Amino acid sequence: MGTHAGVVAESAESATHFFEANYAGYVGWRWAVAVARAGAGAPVTVSEVVLLPGPDALTAPDWLPWSHRIRPGDLGAGDLLPGEHEDPRLTSGASDDPELAQLAGEIGLGRNRVMSKEGRLRAAQRWYTGDFGPDNEMAQLAPGSCGTCGFFMPLEGSMRVAFGACGNALSPADGRVVHTEFGCGAHSEAEVDVSSTVPVAEVVYDDTTVDYEPRESGRE
Repeated sequence: MGTHAGVVAESAESATHFFEANYAGYVGWRWAVAVARAGAGAPVTVSEVVLLPGPDALTAPDWLPWSHRIRPGDLGAGDLLPGEHEDPRLTSGASDDPELAQLAGEIGLGRNRVMSKEGRLRAAQRWYTGDFGPDNEMAQLAPGSCGTCGFFMPLEGSMRVAFGACGNALSPADGRVVHTEFGCGAHSEAEVDVSSTVPVAEVVYDDTTVDYEPRESGRE
């Protein structure tokens, strides 16, 4: 133990003394030694000794369950991510998106749960601010937006007004969900001005002919 760092009275017959910890990995931590006595004149005994963090101690962050720590990209091949029974992003199989609910009924399909309005709003916000949203630098320099591109495939339901998938193999967004106001140079209606106002330079050397000078006899 290190130097004495203070004392706190717990009751009339007990107190906790603090001593600086000398362990290299416990900067700012203190040994807490709880002492007590049965009454006046009784001997003092040590009740407990424990290592506790001080006000300036280096401590680990508050613990979070794995479901709150996992981030996009953490899931690898063979990993299993169990679903949450009370996931606010999901709702019962009867979707609260009227268009999707009607479509599912017409074709006789259904799922135990589908995305709730909150889940769709979270996805929309994530896609809007992502790499294929309208504020991306590529979108600002594009000749047109995805909403006017022939390779744009709108999503179904209420999300179709703002999002779709790119089907252009030459686009950096191929196979990705894009915002209708995103865009890239591979827009289906992009045109390149091949005309040029720069004059063609005069030919300064004509390599279509070869000058031939016969050798003199006896010379190498």
